[in-house]
Amino acid sequence: MKTELLHGTLEVMILKTLSWGPMHGYGVGRWIEQQGGDALQIDEGSLYPALYRMERKGWVESEWGVSEKHRRAKYYTLTPAGRQALRANASTWGNFAAAVGRVLNAKTAPARA
Repeated sequence: MKTELLHGTLEVMILKTLSWGPMHGYGVGRWIEQQGGDALQIDEGSLYPALYRMERKGWVESEWGVSEKHRRAKYYTLTPAGRQALRANASTWGNFAAAVGRVLNAKTAPARA
């Protein structure tokens, strides 16, 4: 699978997560995993580079705060540009997922040349 597609998939999931409100990085990863059931595992080696990329793109902003466990944590917030990116990327990704689904669920064999 193309790296761009993988990055884009993680980014759109992060954008969706942050659409609910500010959250620290660890919480973002755990929420995505919870929503995806056993199918999704987000490791820190993918999550934090994605958050940093998105911050450079202007899609998220961050600031230091204190977590529920009274530890210092960086909290991420969606920017207006991030909300726009969420709308655009969710639509693109949804169309792509639907197309893959049609191929995988096809009931007719390809025509022979």
